[in-house]
Amino acid sequence: MNAIIIVAGGKGLRMGGDIPKQFLPVGGKPILMRTIDRFLQYDSSMQVVLVLPESQQDYWRSLCEQYQYAQPYTLANGGEARFHSVKNGLAKVSPEATLIGVHDGVRPFVSLATIQAAYEEAVRSEAVVPVVDVVETVRHQVGNQSVTVPRAEYKLVQTPQVFAAELLRKAYEQPYTEFFTDDASVVERFGHPVTLVIGNRENIKITTPFDLTIAEALVKNDVSE
Repeated sequence: MNAIIIVAGGKGLRMGGDIPKQFLPVGGKPILMRTIDRFLQYDSSMQVVLVLPESQQDYWRSLCEQYQYAQPYTLANGGEARFHSVKNGLAKVSPEATLIGVHDGVRPFVSLATIQAAYEEAVRSEAVVPVVDVVETVRHQVGNQSVTVPRAEYKLVQTPQVFAAELLRKAYEQPYTEFFTDDASVVERFGHPVTLVIGNRENIKITTPFDLTIAEALVKNDVSE
């Protein structure tokens, strides 16, 4: 059984509005609903665990009524940091799950091919992260000095990050540190290597008004499958 923990705890401050970014409509449908739909499109039997701050849950329920959204999901409370939110989500995942993915709620354009690649590789390597190449020149700055670094040695990390269920649960028993920036960093600290698979360029994280403009274009041109 596959499971996905969708973390949606953003406040949308960089959007400049009062509505959290995960609830903003893209192509006439809230971002978060598009994200959930994408995973159920890949695997209709997948368990979806949605992690939301308690303060946003009533608003989410009202959106579901407004849009007559009835996809199945399990709700978990958001935590102080992403680490704690994912840990709360893990507590809601069925013990029958063999693979658990973790995905950003504001990445609705992850392709089915990316999801498939991550889950299939996780069967073999137990810890998988989708990435895309860096296409711009990269400089490393320390103080007032900077130097160009070889961009071929760097990758941009996406989600879903997918793990063997037992591995992820054990990794999240570690005490929290500020170095845990994503789930792969938690698993690496636990001592397990992470395997990379090719992601998709459209799998953007919608955090700014510019991103929202790009998202509308992606929906209009239907290029995210």
